[in-house]
Amino acid sequence: MNKKFAIIMECSRIFSLPMTIMSWLVVFVFAALSSGKVSYGILCLLGICFAHLATNIFDDYFDYKSLIKQVGFDKKEYLNNSQKTKCRYLVSGLLSEGEVLGLALVYLGFAGIIGLFFFIKCGVPVLYYALFGGIIAISYSALSKIKLSEVAVALAYGPLLYGGVYFVMTKTVSDEIFILSLPTMFMTVILLYIHTVMDFDYDINEGHQTIANSFDSQLDSLIILKMLLVLAYLAPILLCIFDIADWQLMLTYLTIPLAVDLYKSMVDYSTDKDSIPEKKWYHFPMENRENLEKMKAWPFMIRMYQSRNLMGYYSILLTLGIILSDL
Repeated sequence: MNKKFAIIMECSRIFSLPMTIMSWLVVFVFAALSSGKVSYGILCLLGICFAHLATNIFDDYFDYKSLIKQVGFDKKEYLNNSQKTKCRYLVSGLLSEGEVLGLALVYLGFAGIIGLFFFIKCGVPVLYYALFGGIIAISYSALSKIKLSEVAVALAYGPLLYGGVYFVMTKTVSDEIFILSLPTMFMTVILLYIHTVMDFDYDINEGHQTIANSFDSQLDSLIILKMLLVLAYLAPILLCIFDIADWQLMLTYLTIPLAVDLYKSMVDYSTDKDSIPEKKWYHFPMENRENLEKMKAWPFMIRMYQSRNLMGYYSILLTLGIILSDL
């Protein structure tokens, strides 16, 4: 039972949930400070998490269906790939296609039930947020093949997540919320972009057209990462200009050393895929290292953890800045 549960957690990519939770935390606190209904905000987080996990599994399922149709596909060779751990449980037969699809539908079903509750309690706008979110969840795999994965994530973790949470908590639609979403939206897109940079060659081989592999090399593609990082640290200034919060948001600048560290780590990876960054005191949490090293996936996953943790620390400091601005 424990082994089966561990496999389900792996295929759900549970390690990526913090980016959803941290994005939610910012708008949840902002809405709570605006007399929003806290219990609705917490229930909304549950629904968003279910939708996130469903998206992860649909992405794997449709990628796997595309993968096995490729001429010359070899399961053994694929499993030896140190990066492509996402479909490992399908390729190795640990879970069947039916089980994976069923799990995705269960997650989506729970998200749908919570969405229905909010539709009854809060009104029609909930339907629009849920509808667009559902479309992104189901079509994400297809979008990722035509250079639109970053756009999909930006919409899902920007206006949809922030607008939806704020609406169910306050029953109000506010332009400020969409501006508020920009800082963590950029950080979340950074996490995704780092993934596509590291999958540069493999996405080309599998016919995925991404922004990263539009460049001549992985190293060249890092110019986009640099731009996204700059935008992420300019965004809090925009919130101050629009008087959404005050200078306390500059607490996010404490994470700049982590951002620089992440960028240097990606430069190293672009020249040597087996390189492992020097361990720093802020390199935590980084779970499941032993198993990832056995699968030779550690150089890949440590950078995913670096970007995830950067997003988490940044969001916590942004939230703290919002609280201090309200005092």
